[in-house]
Amino acid sequence: MTLQETPQVTPQVQDLLNVINGEDSRSEMQYHFGLSDRENFRKNYLQPTLAEGLIEMTIPEKPQSSKQRYRLTSRGANARKI
Repeated sequence: MTLQETPQVTPQVQDLLNVINGEDSRSEMQYHFGLSDRENFRKNYLQPTLAEGLIEMTIPEKPQSSKQRYRLTSRGANARKI
């Protein structure tokens, strides 16, 4: 199975793509949406965006690191609508 050239993204994922600026932590991105529920943010925003290859971790070998940041991939930049 291959990734689509133009991913079909939910409004939440699209919003996340538009919020990321450089390398952001989960808490920084979550703050932009005014969401306090970390699990909701992870399930509805972060995981789908990672799964589609639209963002990537800066420390993929340590996904639970407190220093973890996320950045757009080239695919994510192409899907961005600002």
